[in-house]
Amino acid sequence: MTKPEIKTIDKVNRTLGKRYRAEKRFRLYGMLSIGFGLLCVLFLFTNIIGKGLSGFTYHYLQISVEMDATTLEISDTSDLNQILAGNYSAVVKRGAYEYFDVSSRRDKSAARKLLSVDGTGYLLQDRFKVDAKEIINTKSMVWALVDDKVDFYLKRLGEPGEPGKHEFSEKQLQWIHAAVESGDLQKRFNWAFFNNGDSAHSEEAGIRGAVMGSFYLLLVTLALSFPIGIATAIYLEEYAPKNKWTDLIEVNINNLAAVPSIIFGLLGLAIFLAFFGFPRSTPLVGGFVLTLMTLPTIIISSRASIKAVPPSIREAAYGLGSSKMQVTLHHVLPLAMPGMLTGTIIGLAQALGESAPLLMIGMAAFIPEVPTGVSDPATALPMQIFQWFRNADAGFSEKASAAILVLLMFLIVMNTLAVWARRRLERRW
Repeated sequence: MTKPEIKTIDKVNRTLGKRYRAEKRFRLYGMLSIGFGLLCVLFLFTNIIGKGLSGFTYHYLQISVEMDATTLEISDTSDLNQILAGNYSAVVKRGAYEYFDVSSRRDKSAARKLLSVDGTGYLLQDRFKVDAKEIINTKSMVWALVDDKVDFYLKRLGEPGEPGKHEFSEKQLQWIHAAVESGDLQKRFNWAFFNNGDSAHSEEAGIRGAVMGSFYLLLVTLALSFPIGIATAIYLEEYAPKNKWTDLIEVNINNLAAVPSIIFGLLGLAIFLAFFGFPRSTPLVGGFVLTLMTLPTIIISSRASIKAVPPSIREAAYGLGSSKMQVTLHHVLPLAMPGMLTGTIIGLAQALGESAPLLMIGMAAFIPEVPTGVSDPATALPMQIFQWFRNADAGFSEKASAAILVLLMFLIVMNTLAVWARRRLERRW
């Protein structure tokens, strides 16, 4: 007796349920992977934002300060040198003694420790630069920076164990709480974080120097990498003959895009510093190094944009009698420019967040001055964050988290700009 023949449809039906279950599992695995990734990103941003937002605020104490010319040692309010060399710390200390109503040497020392005398002195110096004639020999209310330990303690009031409380005596704690209750000690937006350069004291430290250093870095990088990258892409796609030498160049360009960034730092150290003798810790050298790092990204994206231009555009231009250069400059380049700009912006965003190559050329040094040009000593925002996180002071850790938020904002803006430029300027064929 022969067995009945099993039809193909029956074989399919037998395995259909198994295939459906496998497909559901595959979709579930994908959703779990996406969910886990989003959870990690959420945890990262929650942690950074939770720590960083407090870095944008600081506690200030309102005190009365007498701008006595004798104490300040300023005889001529039109002399900038005297204004810069004024003894502002002395008038801040007098204002603190008057506010806390202290007279003994021990109490004066305890009162001074609650304020950032030097930081407040710099604020007074800025005021004198603007209107020294109006405020000299007058008495006015000033929002003085408190010490970073006071700020740390007040921002964590109510937490278990009262972090930072052990730093103060009972009398100092009474002064602090009395000032808070009277409204003289308030948490305000920390403009010094954006207006000041780096400092050895966390209450005085700011990101202005690092932001300007990053600006000059990107300026040099853009000025070098954009024209060189575009010219290289045009030559390789439109003019270079297809032979083993151009194949070797293309392979090396693709390999350079995957080289670790610290290798470019070593290259810059060996060439620009050791061989050519350029000064260390300058945006000029940093821009050279970041140019080498971003060129592969710009060249690859620019070549892809040129390839995307339809051949019919070139053929139509040739049919009208255009030369090779006219076809390239008047037709191919304008149509490929949106993709080129996108690649350039992405390359600059990558350069903005780099720290390893800058570490090799000395841009991790402590530089309190704000740079005014590409040849001035400077640091960059990623290096500033790196330096602050290395410091054991809790105030620097808080400012580093705030600086990370600023860096992320810049990166988001640059990537958003790249997406907008792509969608706004590109043409679909």
